[in-house]
Amino acid sequence: MAVTQHEELVTMQSELTIGEAAEQAARSLPGHRVEILQGRLTVTPPADVAHALALSWLGEEFGARARGVGLRLVQAVGIWLPTGPDDYAIPDLSVVEADIRDAHVMKNCYAPHVFRMVLEVTSTDWADDLGPKVEGYAQAGIPVYVVADRKHDQVLVCTDPRGGEYRTRTPHKRGMSFTVPDVVGVEMELSVDRLLNGDED
Repeated sequence: MAVTQHEELVTMQSELTIGEAAEQAARSLPGHRVEILQGRLTVTPPADVAHALALSWLGEEFGARARGVGLRLVQAVGIWLPTGPDDYAIPDLSVVEADIRDAHVMKNCYAPHVFRMVLEVTSTDWADDLGPKVEGYAQAGIPVYVVADRKHDQVLVCTDPRGGEYRTRTPHKRGMSFTVPDVVGVEMELSVDRLLNGDED
């Protein structure tokens, strides 16, 4: 069944624009994340439990602090990217300005200037999280990009986007924790183990 769906998507891509193909893929594959990164259509299957638990823990612990300083924590909200005419990404979790609704661009995607931090927990698409998304988020000027990199068993914190790239990329190993960068506006220390494992140290 999956092979048939893949073949249908390849055929559709040759007949449709990439934006139309992305919309068709999203309708055809419910529960999958559909993104366009650097002009390339990507489709990611649903996440595993550890991935979901990490996001749930962050939602509970981090969300209340964000709201307390006038920000919001949202999951799976699209960012319109400057890397291509149809490019957009859907990070696992984002810290955003409270007035994000006013920054709507199109296709449930929002302008990057309202995003303070985006976070990805890697799954089967780990190469995208460590490649095109680093570049795309930097070019969009997202102040902080955090990757819970389960493939390499570390958390990467990217900051200071200038000239289309993050000037600082700091890896954090298991057993460590790190403080959310001040530019986000939320004071909190995050455990590497909890981000990698889910809600248990």
